[in-house]
Amino acid sequence: MKKALFQWSGGKDSSFALFKALKEWEIKGLLTSLSAEYKRISMHGVREELLDKQAESIGIPLHKMYLEEDSSHDTYDRELAKSLAPFVDAGMKDLVLGDIFLEDLRQYREDKMAKVGLKCHFPLWGGDTHKLFKEFVEAGFKAIVVAANDNLGEKFNGRVLDMNFYNDLPEGVDPCGENGEFHTFVYDGPIFSEPVDFTVGTKTIREYNYKDADGNDINSKVHFCDLVPAE
Repeated sequence: MKKALFQWSGGKDSSFALFKALKEWEIKGLLTSLSAEYKRISMHGVREELLDKQAESIGIPLHKMYLEEDSSHDTYDRELAKSLAPFVDAGMKDLVLGDIFLEDLRQYREDKMAKVGLKCHFPLWGGDTHKLFKEFVEAGFKAIVVAANDNLGEKFNGRVLDMNFYNDLPEGVDPCGENGEFHTFVYDGPIFSEPVDFTVGTKTIREYNYKDADGNDINSKVHFCDLVPAE
């Protein structure tokens, strides 16, 4: 069986892509990036301890890359190349990722990985997100929303992904959150030997102010649901 690394976020797309990848690849490691200060995934806010528990249940080593807050793309690229170097030096040639669409992001990843000697593979690429959501649920995966933008808000923050969740989504929201509507943490499913135990902690709202590509001022809010590892 072919060997590969896997870029891991702990969410639904990563988990479902890994589920599919394991049918044809021997995954030698899960590579993830964390905030150096907070020891959480920057985008999702999921704690490092929960990622450790995921990897332990999956049975694949977790390799971590720590980034300072507000790290530039260049810094990210350098740290990623540094993290990948030992694997490439050992003969690894392939990296599996969970992206579904956004062609420019795929091209960016492929270009960056080619520079360090890795070929990218995307098991979910181009899939219909309505179909993928249903397949994810039917396969037995369990996931909870840990971050939701203001289009979904408090009503969806901390909810478990199931068909009730799917049916409640507002019109125009991608069911896999591919436009950044929500992010998830997967705690059980066919790739896990046992569920990852946690309790739902504090729910918070963070406000972000930035400029878009056209220079317009943008204000957005993200609802976060903190998950606390079980004792």
